[in-house]
Amino acid sequence: MTRFQSFLLVIISAVALGFGFSSAAFSQENTPVTVSEASVCLDVVDLSCVGENDQFPVEAERIYCFSRIVGAQGPITITHVWYYEDHEMARVPLAVKSPNWRTYSSKRILHSQIGEWHVDILGPEGELLREIVFNITPQ
Repeated sequence: MTRFQSFLLVIISAVALGFGFSSAAFSQENTPVTVSEASVCLDVVDLSCVGENDQFPVEAERIYCFSRIVGAQGPITITHVWYYEDHEMARVPLAVKSPNWRTYSSKRILHSQIGEWHVDILGPEGELLREIVFNITPQ
């Protein structure tokens, strides 16, 4: 093998390896952000939902939305959007700082807000990742 052929073999190998690393890096960057856990509850203690349910008495006064976000390849922001009878009541941006991150928001419930609620969990581009539906009951 000539010196030139050896040189070409090294260049071709380096280029092939570069494409392999690029495609691996590309596939990691395009890993979708997902919600692996989500629930509404009466409280969050030690980053765990307490009193998880889909029906809450109006006397609860405050409801929490907990979510575990997986797949973020760097710092991102997700959003919890709270709706009462399809009217947006609150929009809460939440920082996600690792590939497996737990976070939550809360909403104070007024005594007049009996009925169907839902929380949309939106990804960094505003895409809907998960919807959680729950009801506030008179008692």
